[in-house]
Amino acid sequence: MNDDAFWALIDELSRRPGDRDERLEWLRAELIRRPAAESVAFQVCLEEACEGADTRAVWTAANRVEGGACTDDGFHYFTLWLVGQGSEVYASVVADPDALADLPGVRSLAGRHPDTWDDDEWPEWEELDYVAQDAFDELTGQEDDEGDEFLDAVEELAEERGEREEDELLRGSRPEGLAIPRLTALFPLRSSGS
Repeated sequence: MNDDAFWALIDELSRRPGDRDERLEWLRAELIRRPAAESVAFQVCLEEACEGADTRAVWTAANRVEGGACTDDGFHYFTLWLVGQGSEVYASVVADPDALADLPGVRSLAGRHPDTWDDDEWPEWEELDYVAQDAFDELTGQEDDEGDEFLDAVEELAEERGEREEDELLRGSRPEGLAIPRLTALFPLRSSGS
């Protein structure tokens, strides 16, 4: 699976009807119809896309939407959600994180406390990170190996593709104040009592 095939699947996923679980089941079924190596390649492409969105500017935007409570894990789940929105949305938000303000799903959260958001409304999608492994495990009968064979295959393919380790400096301090005026208007900082 190359990047074009990956994004074709993601774009179809983003257009599918149903809730997130139903859409993931569709993706899992699509991966199961292919050789197990396609699941590995899908995961490598997914990780590369998430790394491409792992910038201070995108983190600042995600943190603004989530009310200043975006953790490292939460940001990873946010980048998974962003990828799951499709190639056009992904590219526009990576280029200009303030473009999140244009997404109906993000706009629907404005003015509401995160405690009131339903699970499917959160701009996070942790489960997308597991669908390729589930398909691989089913195809190879490796359900009992705790994912070791899959993770080894992903690491090997990523190395072949020239991937580098995550830049720990990026995960350090994240400055506030990057220009996100539309998101700032939609999601003003909350006081600690609200």
